[in-house]
Amino acid sequence: MAVITGTRRNGTTWVPKFVTKLDKDTCIACGRCFKACAHGCLALEEYEDDDVEKMYMTIVNEGTCIGCEACSKACPKNCFSHSEAEA
Repeated sequence: MAVITGTRRNGTTWVPKFVTKLDKDTCIACGRCFKACAHGCLALEEYEDDDVEKMYMTIVNEGTCIGCEACSKACPKNCFSHSEAEA
């Protein structure tokens, strides 16, 4: 099955890998991925665990992801999973 491909300015192609999952248990809520994403895919959320408030990133606009993987490149904990999309 064919996958979506992009074309760079120099004519070479690349296969975007879109964000599919974010591991909230590994996330340290540093915000690096949030700053790296220019498309508003991520947001910081709070939750309570054993009466302790914790924060983590979450995917809020998966549809705006362009597959650049900037979030993963910025993440020090490798929290993100990506996959290719079928055309």
